Amino acid sequence: MSGCPARYDEALGYWVVEDPAAVRDVLLDPQTFRPDNAVLAHTPLSVKALRVLSAVGFALPPTLANNAGESHRPIRAAVARFFSPARVAAVEPLARELNTSRVASTTARLAAGEEIDLVQAIAAEPPALVVLHLLGLSEVDVPALKAWSLDSLELFWGTPDEDRQLELAHTAAEFYAWLRARTTAARKEPGTDLFGVLIKLGLSDEEICAAAYFLLIAGQETTTQLISTAFHRSLGRRIDPAETVEDVLCNASSVPTWRRITATPATLGDTQLPPQAPILLTLTATNAPPDLAFGLGLHRCLGATLARLETRIALESTQTLLPHVQLTEPPPWTTLLSFHAPKHLRVTATASASELP
Repeated sequence: MSGCPARYDEALGYWVVEDPAAVRDVLLDPQTFRPDNAVLAHTPLSVKALRVLSAVGFALPPTLANNAGESHRPIRAAVARFFSPARVAAVEPLARELNTSRVASTTARLAAGEEIDLVQAIAAEPPALVVLHLLGLSEVDVPALKAWSLDSLELFWGTPDEDRQLELAHTAAEFYAWLRARTTAARKEPGTDLFGVLIKLGLSDEEICAAAYFLLIAGQETTTQLISTAFHRSLGRRIDPAETVEDVLCNASSVPTWRRITATPATLGDTQLPPQAPILLTLTATNAPPDLAFGLGLHRCLGATLARLETRIALESTQTLLPHVQLTEPPPWTTLLSFHAPKHLRVTATASASELP
């Protein structure tokens, strides 16, 4: 590698790496470019926010995305079984049913002249219901999980001021307390669901909650965001669902960046990086390889195949609907350090009721 693939961005406080080849090199060398900062708060948390989190024992020890130690492989292997190719293939009918029913309801409401938010009406809940099914988790308040997820993403990857941090810390603490309660219940009678599997692996309560915390967020909210972005790029026109999924992953993934930190002095091309240099990797850009959106190597996204499947199904289910709707306003966007997607897609029908599918 030659040239200067890393540049320091003073505003962000990271060495930014955009060249796909350099990004690959970083991701494939987790000992030099460690994941220790992968889930740290981008904006340092205030004392008040930390007190709220401390009150519920909130802790994020190394487990999955932030773990380069020896414990990573067994934890990853245990969780990966939930996302095996056979299990993902078997969940397709459920994903299709969840989307089809929501598209039918949305179509009827549009035909009646309503304004509909496609994010909430179609994209929001199916990924959560699917991943909960795969993980063997029942009796979960899905709207609460969605709210917890959005607030946690903002808390750890946003730039909230101290007042907003305090609000977000309370919801993160509520989520963590729920995880603690599920862990405690599972210890009394470990089953085959996510919590039971992690208990049988010998993990501490803190490790179980940490793994479940981001797995339950990343396993569904980022897919909702990927679907929402795909919907946005497909409004008012006919598309090929499979091609659109790959196009979004290449050019506008919902997870456009990810973080690493140097363990020792390191070199990228002609750039010399000091130890403990925070790095921001660009995972999606014009004509980037689509697989880069899910990371590479030991920390590649476990749900990559599932996310592709769910996004394709969502697009297939709306294939005859999206050409006949239009936005009623420019959509507001989630624009966090590592998460980017439309928050809402409010639309009305452009066709008459008889012309809608």
